Parts: sequence; structure tokens; C-alpha cells
Amino acid sequence: MNTKTIVAVILVALGVVVLAYSGITFSTPGKPVEFLGMRFETTNNHFIPPAVGALALVGGIVLLVVNPKQT
Repeated sequence: MNTKTIVAVILVALGVVVLAYSGITFSTPGKPVEFLGMRFETTNNHFIPPAVGALALVGGIVLLVVNPKQT
């Protein structure tokens, strides 16, 4: 398998997962806040919309189907 095929398969797999779950939400640690001697941990929430999953799926399929010109 060449690199293009591996990237295409990964894009298709991620696209299917995102579409299957109608988008994916995940959290990352945020900046800690100190207020009146207390420390609060924060989180940042991120959302990957289904449209991004559809684009990844289509992009992966295009990479699998299209052959580069042989010169």
C-alpha cells in the first residue's frame, strides 16, 4: 500500500465514524483560573460537525478512485 491509499482509507474511516455519530464532541483541558484563593480547572469543548465527516468521506473516496496521470 502506498501513502495515498493509507490516507484515503483513514479519511473514509473517520468520515464514516463522524457521520455515524451525527458529529463528535470532545473536551480538552483549558486554562486554570485562580479566583479568591481558589483554583478552578476549565475545559474547552470542541464539536466536529457531520459536514466535515461527509467531506472527509468524499475526499477519501476520490483519492481511492482517481489515478494520477502516467507520463
